[in-house]
Amino acid sequence: MADTKNTGRTSSTRTRDRGRGGGATSRARRGLRREIPGTIGLVADPGDFAAMRGYRSFAFDDHEDYLTQVDALLRSLARRGIHTTVVLFDPEEYAGHCAERGIDPDTPASRTRFTAELAGTAAGLAYGDGPLRALLPRLVDEAVRQATWEYATLLLSGVGSCADCGEDIGHASFERAGLILRRLLERAGPGHHHLVCSVPTEDEQLVSVLHADTTDDGATPPRVDAGENLDFVTVLATGLALGGPGGLVLRTTAGDPRDRVHGWRLDRGRLVALSAAAVFNAYCTDAETGEPVPPEPGVEYCPGYEVDEPGPPH
Repeated sequence: MADTKNTGRTSSTRTRDRGRGGGATSRARRGLRREIPGTIGLVADPGDFAAMRGYRSFAFDDHEDYLTQVDALLRSLARRGIHTTVVLFDPEEYAGHCAERGIDPDTPASRTRFTAELAGTAAGLAYGDGPLRALLPRLVDEAVRQATWEYATLLLSGVGSCADCGEDIGHASFERAGLILRRLLERAGPGHHHLVCSVPTEDEQLVSVLHADTTDDGATPPRVDAGENLDFVTVLATGLALGGPGGLVLRTTAGDPRDRVHGWRLDRGRLVALSAAAVFNAYCTDAETGEPVPPEPGVEYCPGYEVDEPGPPH
């Protein structure tokens, strides 16, 4: 039997205590909620939005209105101190996800589950406090960058080993590409450098962009974003390993009256320097039509310089 002796605490006192405890618990939970980040799967493309409208549970009819509502939600979450990552929601990938797991795609719960998994695998950007439409181009670029890296990595890992020496071609090409990039930047001189590497493959064109800043102090390493560095080296390595065509352009801005542009071409697993005339022709030719275009003012077209060692390509 329970002890029923009088403790001097009335029922109203106990109720107030419970209220105070409940309030503290509620505040703690609200504080904890602010420390839990969120993820929003954004249907950014109008065509993808049209595909999502095929689900009865998808509540939106107009893409512009949808983007406006997402923008308002992101701002609301930011005002409450909740950090949110925005990822691209791909309806085709979503349909495959649901089919693979045997779940109904026409439910909010399924979309939430898919978005939660995207948080750990997809390219996303943290929302700040600006308009969503300003974030969209960056989000698409980030998704393209990750897809390019993943595809290049897949190709690189599938090249295999050298029939003559048994060396793993992909690994050796990656090491060479890193060395080539160091030489490119070391010999480019001080300034801001914009590099573009393009490698055509059977299924798509791989393009990677790198920005780097160097000084005239040889002991100071170039300032390069680590992610851009990895992407660029991977795409260049893929071009070296596949042994097909491709190209690399380096543009330097160093406070001179004109920017300098250097160029190279990929040829049978080697990066070969172009002449100044070849760089001019490449820059002053429309890539789609082949028609000449006027040279860009304020640009000096320069020959490439040696960055790849002679000898076996891997």
